[in-house]
Amino acid sequence: MDIQHYSDGTKGHFKATEGEQEAGIMTYSITGDHIITIEHTVGNPEFKGVGSQLLDRAVAYARANSLKIIPQCPFAKKMFDRKPEIHDVLAPEIDN
Repeated sequence: MDIQHYSDGTKGHFKATEGEQEAGIMTYSITGDHIITIEHTVGNPEFKGVGSQLLDRAVAYARANSLKIIPQCPFAKKMFDRKPEIHDVLAPEIDN
């Protein structure tokens, strides 16, 4: 599976493909200084585990670029709740 990263400076996405077929996509926006918000994750049901692979790529990107992640989409939030080993890139909660 090939996962590519696309960014225009304010928004971006990670796109997974297998051959000519799209396996999944994870979208994000840059929401603050060194913070990205994962907004949406969609996986093709034919490719089991693609969401986790997309999140792994997003976490690696955050680590490599000293970014923190706000997991807004339900899938990303669920995965952050389950995986304490990725909490190093979790943005701190802001009280309003």
